[in-house]
Amino acid sequence: MKGYRSFRINRDKISMLLDQNALVKLVILAIITLTTFIVSIGLGDVKIDPLTVVNLLFGGGTELQQLVVYQFRLPRIVVSMLVGMGLAVAGGILQGLIRNPLAAPETIGVTAGAGMSVVAFLWLFSDKNYSLIVSIKWLPVAAFVGASLVAVAVYFLSWKDGVKPIRLVLIGIGISALMQAGTTTFMVLSPIHAASQANIWITGSVNSVTWEDVHVLLPVTVVLLLIAFISSRNINIQSIGEDIATGVGSPVQRHRFLLLIISTGLVGTAVAFAGGIGFVGLMAPHMARRLVGSSFGSLLPVSALIGAILVMVADLIGRTLFLPLIVPAGVFTATLGAPYFIYLLMKTKSS
Repeated sequence: MKGYRSFRINRDKISMLLDQNALVKLVILAIITLTTFIVSIGLGDVKIDPLTVVNLLFGGGTELQQLVVYQFRLPRIVVSMLVGMGLAVAGGILQGLIRNPLAAPETIGVTAGAGMSVVAFLWLFSDKNYSLIVSIKWLPVAAFVGASLVAVAVYFLSWKDGVKPIRLVLIGIGISALMQAGTTTFMVLSPIHAASQANIWITGSVNSVTWEDVHVLLPVTVVLLLIAFISSRNINIQSIGEDIATGVGSPVQRHRFLLLIISTGLVGTAVAFAGGIGFVGLMAPHMARRLVGSSFGSLLPVSALIGAILVMVADLIGRTLFLPLIVPAGVFTATLGAPYFIYLLMKTKSS
């Protein structure tokens, strides 16, 4: 086929079809992502030019510049990039799995489950003096557990001779509404400062991340992303319909469950460290689809890069445009994502 090149290794036991056009666009996006990464490091209270930033990344620069970059900016930028990748790929998987262009991590209630777990954590472990009786480092664990429990609940409640995408969506919307009600209840019961902290976290923010967070988030996200990329063929089969997928010999329910677990892992991990940054999982796959088409072998990597750019830019705007105030990144992804969602809804209705 024109524009494609076959790639075979291990005596033809492993083969793949390489889309040359998609590869060119992927390289261009990788360059844009790297440029955004470098520019983000250099902007802030202390401005550093791009060449000095590159020098700093290789061990150069003054002590003040190293302190600013390595202790304050680099951890949050790395987390922003990883969170954007995770949410974007999770959204791409769900859109293929559910076969609905409006599908997103919020659709099945995973984000809402993580949010309620965080607010419940702050309420449950606050003493009479409104101080936490356990380390705040357990907060991401609570978020991940909440996201995982909601995903498992949605899956099993959707089961009726297998899991149908429409049942998954409807059950997910119901569970999400229930989790949001629980979140509101716990915020009312919590001390004012805890409710305020929870509200900022639910909006989506990377203000307080450290290198310890990076060390946990990086390996988990990279492993899950690699598994998602390898599973792209299964997503392609899922996206063409259950009957056809069964006809070609695909174990539909098993693959559906595994893909749901991968998506939940990516969302739960991202939400655990950056809060409920919304609409990235909706926007990034759509933008990627316009660039490289609907084949998930190229769509997922391109979505990951677009997601990384979106969250890094949102965080950059939030910490530079309104100085000395720092606005959560989720505010800007929602500002862009809400109109985009309405546009997609109108487009879907007209088609």
